[in-house]
Amino acid sequence: MVNKIKNQMKRAIIGHDDLIDAMIVALLCGGHLYIEGPPGVAKTTAVKQFAKIFGFEFKRIQFTPDLLPADITGSEVLDFSTNSFHIRKGPIFANLILADEINRAGAKVQSALLEAMAEKQVTIADSSYPLPSPFMVLATANPLEHEGTFELPQAQLDRFMMKIVLDYNSRDEEIEIVLSQEENRAEEIEQISQEEFEEFKKSYEDIHIDRNLVEYIVDITTATRYPNEELSQYIEHGAGTRGSIDLYRASKAYALIAGRDFVTPSDIAKASFGVLNHRITLSYKAINENVDTIDIIRNILESLPTP
Repeated sequence: MVNKIKNQMKRAIIGHDDLIDAMIVALLCGGHLYIEGPPGVAKTTAVKQFAKIFGFEFKRIQFTPDLLPADITGSEVLDFSTNSFHIRKGPIFANLILADEINRAGAKVQSALLEAMAEKQVTIADSSYPLPSPFMVLATANPLEHEGTFELPQAQLDRFMMKIVLDYNSRDEEIEIVLSQEENRAEEIEQISQEEFEEFKKSYEDIHIDRNLVEYIVDITTATRYPNEELSQYIEHGAGTRGSIDLYRASKAYALIAGRDFVTPSDIAKASFGVLNHRITLSYKAINENVDTIDIIRNILESLPTP
């Protein structure tokens, strides 16, 4: 199943294997994905192709400073013919939501999205409405522009299961991209049925993970909160309990992607970079010395004994 998904994804995008893996992980775990990268690296194309493969309803929301919460969730509308109100649902009512440049919207809009991500429901007027299942938000942010942007609060960042940082394609990949422009690589999608999807999720749920590996997961997360002497000068705040939970779930998904029915320490290590990346707040000293969260996670993994 994993190979089938990847082969279908490669009909539309070239490279970015880490992004494809992360999307599969987030879908299996019922999580959300935060994607950071420069424009033009196929973030939107990847999400659209992913939705086509599974037959999911896809909506793209362009976040701007003048966006209102009702533009996302929907609103109560007066029907003059009956002199009564009815609910007009917004674009959030879809399976896959691409929140494009999420950091360009204000706090009220981000708060509305936070409820949808956390509760899988939205509130319009005085009523709450459940969102479709599955429901996944893939939010993008452009690291090259900061004017007119609003930094996401840590509480909202924590709602994202993983953060993936994309870079430009390699030279050979970019040559292939340029040469493929006259082809329609996304044609003839071999769609995955609902039965296949349910079987895929069942395989994920059956993945075994030993207790000593669960203890290893908690030790990794705890090391971000109570770092050793070397790292304490670089970490302002570490990951919370949700980080441990998401690391546990993501490790099982990475094991499935690797073709195993059990988790190994390598699965946990691979998942750690995406799950903990956005949950570590760097100190001023770290920023000043160009120490990033990937460096810190790598240091933690190297310093802890592997089960």
